[in-house]
Amino acid sequence: MSRREGRIEIDNRQLYRKLARIAVPISIQGVVSATLNLIDNLMVGFLGEAELAAVGIASQIYFIHYLILYGFTSGTATFMAQFYGAKDYKNIRKVAGFSIIVALCIAVVFFIGGFFFTDKILGIYSNDPRIIELAHPYVKIGTANFFFLAVSVPLEMAFKATQQTRVPLIVSTVVFSTNTCLNYIFIFGKFGAPAMGVAGAALATTIARFLEVLISLIFAHRKSNCFHGPYREFFGWKKEMVLRIVRNSMPTTLNELLWSVGQSMYVAAFSRIGTTAYAAYQAAASINSIFSFAAFSVGDAALILVGEKLGEGKSEETYLLGKKLLKIGTVLGIIVGLLLVVAAKPLVGFFSLTALGKTYAFRILVIYGLCMGLNLYNGINITGTLRGGGDTRFAMVAECSCVWIVAVPLAFLASQVLHVPIFIAVLMIKAEEVVKCIILTKRFISKKWVNNVITGL
Repeated sequence: MSRREGRIEIDNRQLYRKLARIAVPISIQGVVSATLNLIDNLMVGFLGEAELAAVGIASQIYFIHYLILYGFTSGTATFMAQFYGAKDYKNIRKVAGFSIIVALCIAVVFFIGGFFFTDKILGIYSNDPRIIELAHPYVKIGTANFFFLAVSVPLEMAFKATQQTRVPLIVSTVVFSTNTCLNYIFIFGKFGAPAMGVAGAALATTIARFLEVLISLIFAHRKSNCFHGPYREFFGWKKEMVLRIVRNSMPTTLNELLWSVGQSMYVAAFSRIGTTAYAAYQAAASINSIFSFAAFSVGDAALILVGEKLGEGKSEETYLLGKKLLKIGTVLGIIVGLLLVVAAKPLVGFFSLTALGKTYAFRILVIYGLCMGLNLYNGINITGTLRGGGDTRFAMVAECSCVWIVAVPLAFLASQVLHVPIFIAVLMIKAEEVVKCIILTKRFISKKWVNNVITGL
């Protein structure tokens, strides 16, 4: 940062270097994680469209669970990033410990639901008995993942918040390699293992997630790490700290819960269009996630940089930083979106879909690509600036109201009333992003999101 004629300006070169150092590992890690999901879908897709659709609906409970964890840990990351800026490592450890304990409590709830009420949950997303039958073992076997993710996700967010972004990248690479190899063995019955089909994909993922926990804990326990310290420092939280974390994190948790349930409502709507249409949607979503994760790394980086700047007590500079990050992110989103459009047709060709299914998937990807710049602008505003500045309640209201008032009704209108093709339905729900953009821009300009959440702790 520099001052010129009494005005604060940003050192662009320094910002780009720091952004690259933080965002690039996050981006690669996101691509690796998304590719893991893509490989799962590709391998299962060789079994047929019904099997691919089954994994799609079975994944919804894990999708919701992950995003709840992401929401809560995003809230805690605000504190860890600001404590990191203040060089208060003891309180970083306390926040990390609290995050893991809460995540384990959430895991218990999801385990009970996933293990004991499997068919009722699957019935929300499909009325096809064949697909529910195929999805059943995937959910049952994978319930252990709730506990593994309860440790790995808080640690991943903690590494990112303290600018150790290479660690999640290393962990994800190992998990991806393990999951891919085990998928091949268990799905198709190689090297003496039985051919388990959809159940094999769940078993492979469960083993890989267990390995993820072990490696994450090894990195956290290194003496050079800011998380290294007496175990008691991860507990013994002060009442004021707990209350502040809860006040900040509950909106992000509720945000991701309502958003993820809203996304799963798209699945409930679109799966009823037909197996081919939903299989195409699932394939397109898997491909889109790779490009989205690559771009949305800027959002996570923005939270880290905004939090650090506020922790240093530089509120004025925080606003200018956020403004710069929004511009960078939007341009990046447009570029990545155009790449997705160009790559859409050859990538769809890897899936074992019917000719009609491939046409649908291609058109959905074109829509995703053309909307990527707008999506990323909104994502950085919510994840980076508003959450980084502790304005989590407004972020929740803005995003969830757009999902449930605009997108979800449009999804059911398109699929159940108008009976339009799947790609038209996807285009209709993108109206949500336009409305969200207007709301978030007004909030950003107001500067009401700029808050220091660690003062007095």
